Amino acid sequence: MIRLFHISDLHFGLEDGRALDWVVQAVRDEAPDGVVITGDFTMRARAAEYAAAARWIAALGVPVRIDPGNHDLPYFNPVERLVDPYRRFRALEAGIARPLVLPGLVIVRLPTTAAAQWRLNWSRGIARSGALARALAEIDAIPLGTPVIVTCHHPLVEVGTRGRALTSGGDRALAELASRGVLAVLSGHVHDAFDLIQDTPAGPVRMIGAGTLSQRLRTTPPTFNDLTLQGGRLTCRLRKLEGVSASAFGHYR
Repeated sequence: MIRLFHISDLHFGLEDGRALDWVVQAVRDEAPDGVVITGDFTMRARAAEYAAAARWIAALGVPVRIDPGNHDLPYFNPVERLVDPYRRFRALEAGIARPLVLPGLVIVRLPTTAAAQWRLNWSRGIARSGALARALAEIDAIPLGTPVIVTCHHPLVEVGTRGRALTSGGDRALAELASRGVLAVLSGHVHDAFDLIQDTPAGPVRMIGAGTLSQRLRTTPPTFNDLTLQGGRLTCRLRKLEGVSASAFGHYR
């Protein structure tokens, strides 16, 4: 059996300290095999926000796997954003003391963030052809019968939450992943959790989204997903922070 906690959207700079402490305590008490974090560690990719995220990840004390989110690219340094937008994220990833590698499960990253796009809202998702090709090549090289989970920040298609992903190229990417028979596609971004089966031209595929551990709530309190893989079957249990309503911090900011 493999057990993972899937979290997303910590947003250091506008984080919820109680929610973060709750997750750390759950990890210490329950000792999952690892934690998967699908992006948005910071609010504005500031050095202090990244430093706080690094300290929090270190406090978990278990193997960790991370993906970048749209908020993790520089907001106030346009030169860095265009020349080396993932510099601080790479440093965060390199500093993880125990990267997540699991026998019997392969996790493949599909990046959906971009330093710039041919549309005004650069926070939206994009599944570029090159990134998709690399992810598919990694999946195709995995021995047949090995369970595969794909991680990205943005949901590849809309999932019925108040938050929007509007991922360019997402339909094609999801169909390609469905054709490979992946167990699930994990994401975040929309700040409300979901677990659904999405139909594609290549067949159905499961999409699982984590909520947020920040003050930027939409319709649900802080949450994370408790994933268990046993006998080839993936189960997902939604964990909610008790005593916090979605209105506790006012409207989404």
